[in-house]
Amino acid sequence: MKRKLSLSLLLCVGVVLSLFAQTRTNVIIKNEVFKVSYNETLEQPNWVEYDVRKITKVADRDGMDFYTVKGVYTSNSADYKNNVWDKGHMAPAAAFTDSYKNLKTTFSYLNCSLQFDKLNRGAWRELEAQERVWANKFGTLKVRVVLEFKEGHMVLPTGGHVPSGYFKYINFPNGDSKCYYFPNSTPTKHWSEYEYSCKRRKSVI
Repeated sequence: MKRKLSLSLLLCVGVVLSLFAQTRTNVIIKNEVFKVSYNETLEQPNWVEYDVRKITKVADRDGMDFYTVKGVYTSNSADYKNNVWDKGHMAPAAAFTDSYKNLKTTFSYLNCSLQFDKLNRGAWRELEAQERVWANKFGTLKVRVVLEFKEGHMVLPTGGHVPSGYFKYINFPNGDSKCYYFPNSTPTKHWSEYEYSCKRRKSVI
């Protein structure tokens, strides 16, 4: 009996190690809404790119929730249960309400991050709103969000890795750029005060 149990345990460990070994750190996926580099080991995006356009709203997010994507090992609802981490959109839902399909695409876990609730609902959301104002005034913006994972960053019991912070790079049609960095914590400043000089832009990817 002990030998059978030991063999079963070894087989289980072997399966777990095999699955872990197969996780990828740079899965590139592009759809009609965003382009993402996904890290299956961290269960979070490395970076997400999207455009903010002048649009007319025709779709509403009521009843929508995040969904997993076949073939990619991502975070899931268990990582966000009973804690302070929001399912934070990287490519914002509000920028893609021009069709139900586009809006639904933003709810993929490929586009989701463990984002502190007060950041997601505060300064981060306010900058997203400002992006739409700029797009209406100046034309399509190209945006890149890069997630930062510092040494010793939090790892949840469910396996999801919590980002230390977020870099956001916004490129305007005239060639101008704006760069921001948000720690993944309670905002202590207005969203505009998280801007820094793009001349010292950090190369993360």
